[in-house]
Amino acid sequence: MFEDKRAELRPLGRAFDGYVEKTVRVRSTCLVQYASNRYSVPSRFAGQHVSLRAYAGRIVLVSGKEIIAEHKRRFTRNVSYFEPWHYVPLLDRKPGALRDGAPFVDWQLPEAMHRIREHYMAGKSGDREFVDLLLLAQDHGIEVVETACELAVEENTLRLPAIINLINQLVEPVITPLSDAYTYPQLTLRPEADCKRYEMLCSAEEAAA
Repeated sequence: MFEDKRAELRPLGRAFDGYVEKTVRVRSTCLVQYASNRYSVPSRFAGQHVSLRAYAGRIVLVSGKEIIAEHKRRFTRNVSYFEPWHYVPLLDRKPGALRDGAPFVDWQLPEAMHRIREHYMAGKSGDREFVDLLLLAQDHGIEVVETACELAVEENTLRLPAIINLINQLVEPVITPLSDAYTYPQLTLRPEADCKRYEMLCSAEEAAA
């Protein structure tokens, strides 16, 4: 009976977007407070006011018309929930925070990036190198950096310059080769080198001066 009546039913309208919204100030620690917990936002919004939308199962942070962060809503008490990528730009000044900073404790990186991190951190200045790699995500995107790390592990080229080269290859525009049937312009006169032409031009300029 439902199938018989389906054609006569009115289509559903836009789904109801149900949330409670409030304006909150981002702390210097890049956290906002909601209920009894704290949620991180990108570091560039520290000290600013943003809109917090509390859904039944998630927390969404908005600046203007841009969604800047999204977290699963938690019902614990007095716990801070970090997204490590929100704090990566701060590592440029304090790379040592990568080892014991609260946002980076138990950071679940993709397998390839985790392996590269372990390789770098074993060295004396490895934290600086890995931070430089993470900072590339600001320019090229997290997905590109992750893909480059996977390729680096496959090729066993874990040095930073090699990974940067892989990133550059991924972001370079793809140039479609011309078909074999393409006809290139043909020269009618074969060019001949004549150095005296340059001497004549120089002489002409000297005479004009």
